[in-house]
Amino acid sequence: MKIAEILQPAVALMAWTMVMWLWMYATRIPAMNAAKLDPDSLARDPSKTLDDILPASVQWKAHNYNHLHEAPTLFYAVCLVLAVAGMGNGTSATVAWVYVALRVIHSLVQSTVNKVMVRFILFSLSSIALMALIYHAARVVFAA
Repeated sequence: MKIAEILQPAVALMAWTMVMWLWMYATRIPAMNAAKLDPDSLARDPSKTLDDILPASVQWKAHNYNHLHEAPTLFYAVCLVLAVAGMGNGTSATVAWVYVALRVIHSLVQSTVNKVMVRFILFSLSSIALMALIYHAARVVFAA
């Protein structure tokens, strides 16, 4: 059985999400310790958040980790639809790799320099790639 190529970028983005999880905690835990923060007291006071306490550069990784659970959920779904429909190779897989590359670059920008306009352009380009995949999936599914 030949595995659809489009599953490779899907798994790559899953792995990247875990890299961001590691990076987030590798910076967040030391920052919390330096701030002498008691996580339980923070949990009991909804008026305070880690955004209020920790340096912005530490929180950028957490924000990006959260972003990797938003639009990429559609990416995972469309990859599965195209794979199941037998259309997960060729151009579809290439567009999926473009999406993953743009999301990884977006993560790196957000987690390091956090230039909003650069992030917006990268997010917009990745969204166009995602729209192309969804359009292709819609044509495949609704033509059946």
